[in-house]
Amino acid sequence: MGATEEALQNLVNVNVVDAENPKNIKVSGTEDSVVNDKELGAKETPIKDKKDSIPGEVKEMLKSLASEWENVVDINALQVIPLKGAMTNEVFQIKWQTTAGESSRKVLLRTYGEGTGIFFDRDVEVTTFEFMSKSGQGPSLLGRFANGRIEEFINARTLSASDLRDPSISALIAAKLKEFHDLDMPGPKTVNLWDRLRNWLSEAKRLCSPEEAEAFHLDTMDKEISALENFLSDTHQRIGFCHNDLQYGNIMFDEESSSVTIIDYEYANYNPVAYDIANHFNEMAANYHTDTPHVLDFTKYPDLEERRRFAHAYLSSSGEQPSDTEVEQLLDDIEKYALANHILWGVWGIISEHVNKIDFDYKEYAKQRLQEYWSRKTCLLGSHEYSSHDNATKVNGEQTLTSTTNRKPAKRNSVSNKLKKIFGLGFFRSKH
Repeated sequence: MGATEEALQNLVNVNVVDAENPKNIKVSGTEDSVVNDKELGAKETPIKDKKDSIPGEVKEMLKSLASEWENVVDINALQVIPLKGAMTNEVFQIKWQTTAGESSRKVLLRTYGEGTGIFFDRDVEVTTFEFMSKSGQGPSLLGRFANGRIEEFINARTLSASDLRDPSISALIAAKLKEFHDLDMPGPKTVNLWDRLRNWLSEAKRLCSPEEAEAFHLDTMDKEISALENFLSDTHQRIGFCHNDLQYGNIMFDEESSSVTIIDYEYANYNPVAYDIANHFNEMAANYHTDTPHVLDFTKYPDLEERRRFAHAYLSSSGEQPSDTEVEQLLDDIEKYALANHILWGVWGIISEHVNKIDFDYKEYAKQRLQEYWSRKTCLLGSHEYSSHDNATKVNGEQTLTSTTNRKPAKRNSVSNKLKKIFGLGFFRSKH
């Protein structure tokens, strides 16, 4: 596991949530239930000796939970099943045998990846998790320890990459995301994106060698971020509570009720809602359950019809029919914010390469995200490319951006070509 026994000897906040009221602990699940993180999806592969690596304090928490369920045959006979595909945390299904004819009892054990404190505040994330649970938006928090927590195991399946292209499922995601954005979360309701980008970039520069920093053009990224911020700040934008990591592995689907649940709120905070949708669209290029999970295929980025259908479902989920102008404006904003999203996850990959031990090629992932930024930047701006020094393209004295719904391919800039030559990324084709 990512946490050693020594690291967990000093457990803090060890508790079992609602242990005195087990009826409020929803941990039922079917044998084919799967849960996921940016992450993940899994096939059940019990590892017999894994339970021996779980620190004693955490075992006691798990046994205390199981003791509240009358149908568990033996609380000591727990199975530990790694859920593969994680990119940030290590996640395990904990399962107990129950009396004949009844579904097994399950919970989710999550141990935090090494170095992930760079990306977010764990205390804030747990507060968000608890708020989402109390509001009925996500799984329940069952217990917490120094380097992880125990969660409800949701009786649903994790979406697959192909599910995102199903129009009916996509419409459910759009409506659920609108509901998510409308949550009234405690704390300041200000845009977090730009501070996060700069903080992560500063950390990436600290961790990288001079050669690596030069290869990734990290010295120019400050100006790129400022240019994007100045440009996008001039546009009308709706701010909401955003998930910021809505890939298929963070969406659960209940077949019986045809409903979706959004899980894993590590990166969640207030941002422009167009940014959150842009992140979701960009994630359609990924399939984290292949032999090469880091490889992205941007030809799978949703086409205009798919994007328009999602935007319409999102805006109409509250019962009012949006105008064509509202839909097109949202689409335009989404395409712009996709640029910032590529920078953010590119920098995330650079940092993760240095701090995370999970088996994932973070560096190659970062290369693709940043290469796509340079590629899409040129295409979005057409022949009018804003300068990092001027912060935005000037046309007739005003800042402007070529329409994303009727754009023509543009010649890639020299930085993009240089990046592809360095990294050999010419075989990654962009839909844009």
